Amino acid sequence: MYIYERDNWTAFRWNAAELTAHLEEVNRKQGLLYGRLASLGFDSKLKAMAENLTYDVVYSSEIEGIRLNIDEVRSSIARKLGIENIKQTAPSHYIDSVVAVMLDAVNHYDQLLTKEKICAWQAAFFPTGFSEGSQIEVGRYRTNEEHIVSGMFGREKIHYVAPAPERVDKEMAHFLDWFNSHENINSVIRSAIAHFWFVSIHPFEDGNGRLARILSDMLLARADKSEFRFYNISSQINKDKKHYYDILEKTQHGDGDITEWICWYANTLSIALDEAENIVSTILNKSFFWQKASSIPLSQRQTDILNIFLDGYEAKITSKTWASLAKCSKDTAIRDIQDLVNKDILREDIPGAKRPSYSIIYDPEDITDFLFSAMGHPF
Repeated sequence: MYIYERDNWTAFRWNAAELTAHLEEVNRKQGLLYGRLASLGFDSKLKAMAENLTYDVVYSSEIEGIRLNIDEVRSSIARKLGIENIKQTAPSHYIDSVVAVMLDAVNHYDQLLTKEKICAWQAAFFPTGFSEGSQIEVGRYRTNEEHIVSGMFGREKIHYVAPAPERVDKEMAHFLDWFNSHENINSVIRSAIAHFWFVSIHPFEDGNGRLARILSDMLLARADKSEFRFYNISSQINKDKKHYYDILEKTQHGDGDITEWICWYANTLSIALDEAENIVSTILNKSFFWQKASSIPLSQRQTDILNIFLDGYEAKITSKTWASLAKCSKDTAIRDIQDLVNKDILREDIPGAKRPSYSIIYDPEDITDFLFSAMGHPF
């Protein structure tokens, strides 16, 4: 028996006492994150949001088996937000469309959600009208049965059968009324309910998971009363997809008690907030670094490559890496790096090493534990 086959199936229940510690941890981390963000200027906040949205778009698609080019996504978001992006990569029309959906939801979190809007968002995910080589219904609720199936042909396992298509319009009208209401419950619980409720209706032939994550983010934005989004749940779900699908399936076969689902959702959101802290730390570190280095003469090439590493490029600074990123000769790279060592911008990790690598120098005397973490990280 599926949950929607029960009378009044959306009267979800949960054990508030069991959730208290999980919700308090999320609220504590939200407070810490926004406290640190208060130290950032407007431009730096935009950069932090752009990085978060980049990961949100990429990983939300990857959960559904769709791999997007992260540099194209980052470039599309940077252009739409009007911020600098050192590594410009022209995005495809498809990626621009997917990014536009995310930014529409972020920028208009406080507007009423309508059937027309959500259908338009779904259509943007499938501009050709095809998904995985098959034609699907686009820009409208499904008119076919929808089964969630895994396994090879002849050995399929049915995980979930969505409500019959003739029920979808009524179920979605109920969902939209609830979504647009001002029910006085914890924002994390409300976000978790929206996610579960929407994917359980499964109103479209495809794109339901990505839309559910966008909608749950919108409710968190409403609670924050901010169009700045600095954390997302998609990257963490992508790391724990099996548990995500297992807990969804278990709850969809349940009796309406969604305590376990909310616990999992809150814990996953808590880890997402830790990841957001890392992004903010990187941006704070970069801001601090350039404040200290503002009076030191550097070439444009040195500035550009340092920015790449300050943005979290996951490689050690070596002459080979520098030459590759700067598209210059190895000799030029060595001169650039040695100049930065002489100016106390870089330090050699192991003096006298046969193949030297370098790290960016931060001044520990001017870095407070409150504002900065993970200083001296070897890039």
